[in-house]
Amino acid sequence: MTRVAALQMVSTPAVEENIAAARRLIAEAAGQGAQLVLLPEYWSSLGRSDSEKLVEAEKPGSGMIQDFMASAAREHGIWLIGGTLSLTAPVAGKVMNTAMVYNPKGENVARYDKIHLFGFATENESYDESAIISEGCDVVGFETPFGRVGLSICYDLRFPELYRALGTCSLIVVPAAFTYTTGKVHWEILLRARAIENQCYVLAAAQGGRHPTGRRTWGHSMLIDPWGEIKSELPEGEGVVLGDIDVDVIAAIRTRLPALKHRKL
Repeated sequence: MTRVAALQMVSTPAVEENIAAARRLIAEAAGQGAQLVLLPEYWSSLGRSDSEKLVEAEKPGSGMIQDFMASAAREHGIWLIGGTLSLTAPVAGKVMNTAMVYNPKGENVARYDKIHLFGFATENESYDESAIISEGCDVVGFETPFGRVGLSICYDLRFPELYRALGTCSLIVVPAAFTYTTGKVHWEILLRARAIENQCYVLAAAQGGRHPTGRRTWGHSMLIDPWGEIKSELPEGEGVVLGDIDVDVIAAIRTRLPALKHRKL
């Protein structure tokens, strides 16, 4: 079995504060045996406005945030999926919302740019990621000793065709900053559906709480097994969600109910 961890954070606009929190949580997860650790979306900074992402954006392969993630993975000998950070985009005036993956040697082995950009509006809140973020186009997974890991980010969760395109995975990860409004009605349902239909584990690391900016995120970071059962969950606040991936459980479920082999489209 392989132990994995999702880190739940309540990030601030201050990058240094968030790095300190991530360092503490990564050490806690590794100390409890986690071999793969997932950070939430925008773990390094959740600011007051999207325009701050332009200022904080790093060039691929260099910068304080990426250097920290590489060193943390190397220090603890873990696979570290760095939630997301802002990277410079080919389009002027925009950034990429990117998940970077580091192996236990601290090497960057995969990069996924968020494909689906969140748009939502009510009388009280409004979001339009496309105003400042440039969408990605590539479906990305990576290989580990415990199987293939598929990458997705937050709003991607609503698009099941992305997960089919990832191929057969042992684990799907979902770093997120789901709003409180949408999270309380859709978050768990969508996560469990992705686990059930792909017959794999789903690990979701969320922002979870009231942020200094006034924004409230849903939280409920969790690990779900291939049968759709929640194995571990943290409703709100900073902390670590731990659980084990058992490839024998995956194999048994796929043998008893070979739905992936029954696909026609």
